[in-house]
Amino acid sequence: MRFRLNFSYVYFLCFIIVMFLTSPTHAETKKISVVASFSIIGDLVQQVGGDHVGITMIVGPEEDAHVYQPSPADARKITQAEIIFINGLGFEGWLSRLINATKSKGTVVDLSSKIKARQTQGEIDPHVWQDVNNVKIYIQEICQALIAIDPNNGADYQKNSQLYIEKLSKLDNEIVESLTNIPLDDRRVVSTHDAFGYFSARYGVAFLAPQGVSTEAEASARDIARIIDAAKAQKVKAVFLENVADPRLARRISAETNARLGGTLYSDSLTGAKGDGATYLEMMRHNVKEIVRALKP
Repeated sequence: MRFRLNFSYVYFLCFIIVMFLTSPTHAETKKISVVASFSIIGDLVQQVGGDHVGITMIVGPEEDAHVYQPSPADARKITQAEIIFINGLGFEGWLSRLINATKSKGTVVDLSSKIKARQTQGEIDPHVWQDVNNVKIYIQEICQALIAIDPNNGADYQKNSQLYIEKLSKLDNEIVESLTNIPLDDRRVVSTHDAFGYFSARYGVAFLAPQGVSTEAEASARDIARIIDAAKAQKVKAVFLENVADPRLARRISAETNARLGGTLYSDSLTGAKGDGATYLEMMRHNVKEIVRALKP
């Protein structure tokens, strides 16, 4: 009888331990498999999804989505994704072909679909994240998409979204305040490609660029000459490098216009974890800091 009781007691303890270790509190919770087309979107999805999402990026930090060449590994990422977040507006021109080729069953979410796109020289400008208020729309779209696929964690997604939107509002105010003491006539700079049009429209900094909205096509000699002439005529104070562009072009324009060579602006990509722009918020604060430093008297 004692042996049977001891055996039952041991069996009961084992049962309790197994149940404890496999309970939702201790078992690894299944994460939603998410693919983000490039690093900025990857960060924004992480802010909303938190611990409920497992994110992989196609175009990582310090890489240029305009000229990216997808690999077989990228195809596997797309195939395994439950949801795919893209910028749209032609920014990832190669991505639709990749998704179609893999016959992906993942939900594709175009984050810019509800944003009024800027057009310049007959081209649609996809760099809508350069206006902080547009990113609020991105966050709302991300939140709704995650709730649709994972309603059980909807309260967390809504909470995370609201907290991040508050941070974006604070950032927007910071940018406006940072530029207050710089006269509008002095807010003229040169960047390598036309990636800051939304920033210009929102914050009143005029950007001249020899390349169009994509880095895919190199600037022609005529384009460079046009920007140099315009920079001289408008007495542009600073020429900026970009983290996804060849620095030689900016250095040439700076030398020929006598405009100050500013720091590096982050246009289409975040930096690595140890860089100045590892998150969207850090990227925007870095850019504004560089612009103000170059333009201040």
